[in-house]
Amino acid sequence: MRTALVTGAARGIGLATTKLFLEEGWQVAMIDRDAEALAGAVTPLDNVHGVHCDVSEPAAVRAMVTEVLETFGRIDAVINNAGVADFGPIEETTFERWRTVMATNLDGVFLVSQATIPALKETKGAIVNIASISGLRASTLRVAYGTSKAGVIQLTLQQAAELGEYGIRANAVAPGPVRTKLAMAVHSKEIVAAYHDALPLNRYGSEREIAEAIVFLASDRASFITGQCLAADGGFEGTGIGLPALRV
Repeated sequence: MRTALVTGAARGIGLATTKLFLEEGWQVAMIDRDAEALAGAVTPLDNVHGVHCDVSEPAAVRAMVTEVLETFGRIDAVINNAGVADFGPIEETTFERWRTVMATNLDGVFLVSQATIPALKETKGAIVNIASISGLRASTLRVAYGTSKAGVIQLTLQQAAELGEYGIRANAVAPGPVRTKLAMAVHSKEIVAAYHDALPLNRYGSEREIAEAIVFLASDRASFITGQCLAADGGFEGTGIGLPALRV
Protein backbone atom coordinates (compact mmCIF):
# COMPACT_ATOMS: atom_id res chain seq x y z
CA MET A 1 0.00 0.00 0.00
CA ARG A 2 1.33 3.42 -0.90
CA THR A 3 2.22 5.79 1.92
CA ALA A 4 1.77 9.54 2.03
CA LEU A 5 3.47 11.66 4.67
CA VAL A 6 1.39 14.77 5.33
CA THR A 7 2.61 17.56 7.61
CA GLY A 8 0.17 19.89 9.29
CA ALA A 9 -2.31 17.02 9.07
CA ALA A 10 -4.40 17.66 12.18
CA ARG A 11 -6.76 20.16 10.58
CA GLY A 12 -7.64 22.17 7.51
CA ILE A 13 -6.06 21.37 4.17
CA GLY A 14 -3.78 18.74 5.71
CA LEU A 15 -6.67 16.78 7.19
CA ALA A 16 -8.72 17.08 3.99
CA THR A 17 -5.71 15.80 2.02
CA THR A 18 -5.27 12.90 4.44
CA LYS A 19 -8.90 11.85 4.00
CA LEU A 20 -8.66 12.01 0.21
CA PHE A 21 -5.52 9.87 0.18
CA LEU A 22 -7.36 7.32 2.34
CA GLU A 23 -10.29 7.32 -0.08
CA GLU A 24 -7.86 6.52 -2.88
CA GLY A 25 -6.39 3.54 -1.04
CA TRP A 26 -3.24 5.06 0.48
CA GLN A 27 -2.05 4.88 4.07
CA VAL A 28 -1.05 8.15 5.68
CA ALA A 29 1.52 9.32 8.20
CA MET A 30 -0.12 12.32 9.83
CA ILE A 31 2.41 14.82 11.18
CA ASP A 32 1.61 17.80 13.38
CA ARG A 33 3.11 19.75 16.26
CA ASP A 34 -0.27 20.11 18.01
CA ALA A 35 -0.37 16.80 19.86
CA GLU A 36 -3.93 17.18 21.14
CA ALA A 37 -5.39 18.12 17.77
CA LEU A 38 -3.41 15.35 16.09
CA ALA A 39 -4.72 12.72 18.49
CA GLY A 40 -8.27 13.86 17.83
CA ALA A 41 -7.78 13.74 14.07
CA VAL A 42 -6.13 10.29 14.06
CA THR A 43 -8.63 8.51 16.31
CA PRO A 44 -11.56 8.10 13.87
CA LEU A 45 -9.40 7.15 10.89
CA ASP A 46 -8.04 3.82 9.68
CA ASN A 47 -4.68 3.20 7.96
CA VAL A 48 -3.07 6.24 9.54
CA HIS A 49 -0.25 6.80 12.01
CA GLY A 50 0.18 10.08 13.86
CA VAL A 51 3.57 11.52 14.75
CA HIS A 52 3.95 14.57 16.93
CA CYS A 53 6.72 16.66 15.35
CA ASP A 54 7.78 20.28 14.90
CA VAL A 55 9.06 20.36 11.32
CA SER A 56 11.36 23.30 12.06
CA GLU A 57 13.51 21.10 14.35
CA PRO A 58 16.09 19.00 12.40
CA ALA A 59 16.47 16.28 15.03
CA ALA A 60 12.70 15.95 15.43
CA VAL A 61 12.27 15.63 11.67
CA ARG A 62 14.88 12.88 11.42
CA ALA A 63 13.22 10.95 14.26
CA MET A 64 9.81 11.42 12.67
CA VAL A 65 10.92 10.03 9.31
CA THR A 66 12.52 7.05 11.05
CA GLU A 67 9.26 6.33 12.88
CA VAL A 68 7.21 6.59 9.69
CA LEU A 69 9.50 4.14 7.88
CA GLU A 70 9.47 1.74 10.84
CA THR A 71 5.67 1.87 10.83
CA PHE A 72 4.86 1.74 7.12
CA GLY A 73 8.12 0.64 5.48
CA ARG A 74 7.95 3.13 2.63
CA ILE A 75 7.15 6.71 1.66
CA ASP A 76 5.64 7.38 -1.76
CA ALA A 77 4.59 11.01 -1.37
CA VAL A 78 5.59 13.87 0.92
CA ILE A 79 3.08 16.66 1.36
CA ASN A 80 4.72 19.67 2.99
CA ASN A 81 1.62 21.42 4.26
CA ALA A 82 2.62 22.61 7.75
CA GLY A 83 2.68 26.38 7.91
CA VAL A 84 2.07 29.42 10.05
CA ALA A 85 0.49 32.72 9.06
CA ASP A 86 1.55 36.06 10.48
CA PHE A 87 0.16 39.14 8.79
CA GLY A 88 1.22 42.71 9.51
CA PRO A 89 2.90 45.81 8.07
CA ILE A 90 6.59 45.60 7.18
CA GLU A 91 7.40 48.26 9.77
CA GLU A 92 5.77 46.27 12.54
CA THR A 93 7.23 42.86 11.62
CA THR A 94 9.94 42.08 14.13
CA PHE A 95 12.80 39.78 13.25
CA GLU A 96 11.42 37.28 15.76
CA ARG A 97 8.09 37.19 13.89
CA TRP A 98 9.96 36.91 10.57
CA ARG A 99 12.01 33.97 11.80
CA THR A 100 9.00 32.19 13.28
CA VAL A 101 7.30 32.22 9.88
CA MET A 102 10.43 31.19 7.98
CA ALA A 103 11.27 28.38 10.42
CA THR A 104 8.07 26.46 9.70
CA ASN A 105 7.07 27.63 6.23
CA LEU A 106 10.45 27.37 4.52
CA ASP A 107 12.92 25.60 6.81
CA GLY A 108 10.36 22.89 7.55
CA VAL A 109 9.79 22.17 3.87
CA PHE A 110 13.54 21.88 3.31
CA LEU A 111 14.13 19.65 6.33
CA VAL A 112 11.27 17.21 5.73
CA SER A 113 12.01 16.94 2.01
CA GLN A 114 15.72 16.36 2.59
CA ALA A 115 15.11 13.72 5.27
CA THR A 116 12.74 11.75 3.04
CA ILE A 117 14.86 11.74 -0.15
CA PRO A 118 16.37 8.27 0.47
CA ALA A 119 12.88 6.78 0.89
CA LEU A 120 11.54 8.64 -2.14
CA LYS A 121 14.42 7.32 -4.25
CA GLU A 122 13.27 3.80 -3.44
CA THR A 123 9.69 4.46 -4.54
CA LYS A 124 10.36 7.09 -7.23
CA GLY A 125 7.99 9.18 -5.22
CA ALA A 126 6.65 12.70 -5.27
CA ILE A 127 7.00 15.88 -3.24
CA VAL A 128 4.11 18.35 -3.14
CA ASN A 129 4.86 21.59 -1.34
CA ILE A 130 2.01 23.83 -0.25
CA ALA A 131 2.86 27.38 -1.21
CA SER A 132 0.31 30.18 -1.52
CA ILE A 133 -0.99 32.67 -4.00
CA SER A 134 0.88 35.14 -1.77
CA GLY A 135 4.11 33.55 -3.03
CA LEU A 136 3.18 34.29 -6.64
CA ARG A 137 1.97 37.87 -6.35
CA ALA A 138 2.52 40.67 -3.91
CA SER A 139 -0.09 41.81 -1.43
CA THR A 140 -0.18 43.95 1.66
CA LEU A 141 0.61 42.76 5.19
CA ARG A 142 2.40 39.62 3.99
CA VAL A 143 6.10 40.46 4.04
CA ALA A 144 7.09 37.33 5.99
CA TYR A 145 4.34 34.99 4.85
CA GLY A 146 4.51 35.91 1.17
CA THR A 147 8.29 35.80 1.10
CA SER A 148 8.34 32.38 2.78
CA LYS A 149 5.89 31.01 0.23
CA ALA A 150 7.85 32.48 -2.68
CA GLY A 151 10.83 30.65 -1.22
CA VAL A 152 8.82 27.42 -1.18
CA ILE A 153 8.09 27.81 -4.89
CA GLN A 154 11.78 28.33 -5.72
CA LEU A 155 12.74 25.40 -3.47
CA THR A 156 10.28 23.27 -5.43
CA LEU A 157 12.05 24.17 -8.67
CA GLN A 158 15.41 23.28 -7.14
CA GLN A 159 14.04 19.93 -5.96
CA ALA A 160 12.60 19.15 -9.39
CA ALA A 161 15.84 20.01 -11.14
CA GLU A 162 18.06 17.99 -8.82
CA LEU A 163 15.89 15.00 -7.91
CA GLY A 164 14.38 14.25 -11.29
CA GLU A 165 17.23 11.92 -12.20
CA TYR A 166 16.07 9.64 -9.37
CA GLY A 167 12.50 9.62 -10.67
CA ILE A 168 11.36 11.95 -7.89
CA ARG A 169 8.87 14.60 -8.95
CA ALA A 170 8.46 17.92 -7.07
CA ASN A 171 5.55 20.30 -7.52
CA ALA A 172 3.80 22.99 -5.53
CA VAL A 173 0.20 23.96 -4.99
CA ALA A 174 -0.55 27.64 -4.36
CA PRO A 175 -3.96 27.98 -2.73
CA GLY A 176 -5.90 31.20 -2.94
CA PRO A 177 -8.48 32.16 -0.32
CA VAL A 178 -9.79 28.97 1.28
CA ARG A 179 -12.78 28.66 3.58
CA THR A 180 -10.95 27.23 6.57
CA LYS A 181 -12.05 27.82 10.16
CA LEU A 182 -8.96 29.97 10.70
CA ALA A 183 -9.62 32.14 7.65
CA MET A 184 -13.24 32.66 8.54
CA ALA A 185 -12.25 33.62 12.07
CA VAL A 186 -9.84 36.36 10.99
CA HIS A 187 -11.38 37.61 7.72
CA SER A 188 -13.73 40.52 8.30
CA LYS A 189 -16.93 40.94 6.30
CA GLU A 190 -15.12 43.59 4.26
CA ILE A 191 -12.26 41.23 3.44
CA VAL A 192 -14.64 38.43 2.48
CA ALA A 193 -16.55 40.78 0.19
CA ALA A 194 -13.32 42.06 -1.36
CA TYR A 195 -12.10 38.55 -2.09
CA HIS A 196 -15.42 37.59 -3.64
CA ASP A 197 -15.28 40.67 -5.88
CA ALA A 198 -11.66 39.94 -6.91
CA LEU A 199 -12.02 36.22 -7.56
CA PRO A 200 -13.28 35.32 -11.03
CA LEU A 201 -15.21 32.40 -9.49
CA ASN A 202 -16.67 34.82 -6.88
CA ARG A 203 -16.12 32.51 -3.91
CA TYR A 204 -13.57 31.03 -1.56
CA GLY A 205 -12.21 27.58 -2.29
CA SER A 206 -12.80 24.59 -0.04
CA GLU A 207 -10.25 22.47 1.75
CA ARG A 208 -11.37 19.50 -0.34
CA GLU A 209 -10.74 21.39 -3.60
CA ILE A 210 -7.15 22.10 -2.56
CA ALA A 211 -6.73 18.47 -1.50
CA GLU A 212 -7.83 17.35 -4.97
CA ALA A 213 -4.98 19.32 -6.54
CA ILE A 214 -2.46 17.97 -4.03
CA VAL A 215 -3.43 14.33 -4.40
CA PHE A 216 -3.47 14.64 -8.19
CA LEU A 217 0.12 15.93 -8.23
CA ALA A 218 1.19 13.13 -5.88
CA SER A 219 -0.43 10.45 -8.04
CA ASP A 220 0.58 8.60 -11.18
CA ARG A 221 -1.91 10.75 -13.06
CA ALA A 222 0.74 13.48 -12.84
CA SER A 223 3.63 11.17 -13.74
CA PHE A 224 5.17 13.57 -16.29
CA ILE A 225 4.58 16.76 -14.28
CA THR A 226 7.41 18.21 -12.21
CA GLY A 227 8.77 21.63 -11.35
CA GLN A 228 5.33 23.23 -11.56
CA CYS A 229 3.35 25.51 -9.27
CA LEU A 230 -0.39 24.96 -9.63
CA ALA A 231 -2.47 27.91 -8.43
CA ALA A 232 -5.68 26.52 -6.98
CA ASP A 233 -7.12 29.97 -6.45
CA GLY A 234 -10.34 30.55 -8.34
CA GLY A 235 -8.45 32.72 -10.81
CA PHE A 236 -7.08 35.11 -8.17
CA GLU A 237 -3.54 35.11 -9.55
CA GLY A 238 -4.71 37.01 -12.61
CA THR A 239 -6.61 39.73 -10.78
CA GLY A 240 -5.97 42.81 -8.63
CA ILE A 241 -3.08 43.30 -6.25
CA GLY A 242 -3.26 44.92 -2.83
CA LEU A 243 -7.01 45.04 -2.31
CA PRO A 244 -7.92 48.04 -0.14
CA ALA A 245 -9.85 45.88 2.33
CA LEU A 246 -6.69 43.85 2.96
CA ARG A 247 -4.65 46.89 4.08
CA VAL A 248 -6.22 47.03 7.50
